[in-house]
Amino acid sequence: MEALVKVLKNHKCKITPQRLAVYHVLRNNKDHPNAEAIFKMLEPNYPTISLATVYKSLELFAELGLIQAINLGENSFRYDPNPKVHPHVICSKCNKVEDLPEEYFDDLKAVVAKLVNYKVTKQHLTFYGICSDCNTN
Repeated sequence: MEALVKVLKNHKCKITPQRLAVYHVLRNNKDHPNAEAIFKMLEPNYPTISLATVYKSLELFAELGLIQAINLGENSFRYDPNPKVHPHVICSKCNKVEDLPEEYFDDLKAVVAKLVNYKVTKQHLTFYGICSDCNTN
């Protein structure tokens, strides 16, 4: 939380209990929740928080490079507490999103760049399948 406060101060952003709570919930959640899910998690302890505040906080955190907003083709963005670009795997049944270890894909950007003679500046790698929980049902 100290790092968050420092970044917010450096960018002259307000430090509010609601912003701190949004960041805390996201940092302690590996499910890549959307704004509505974060709102529902916060609402019991912050009854005056609005969904707009959650959205604005998440947008600010992404803009400051503290988190990553990921578009997985759903109706809303998911938010990842890891701001570094990394691959994901998504369950096609329950929509669970999980991080994949980056070291297996380290050379992929260079391979693609060489293959197509591009200067690759950005990548987004996502795999889809059925998670073990859904596979047993």
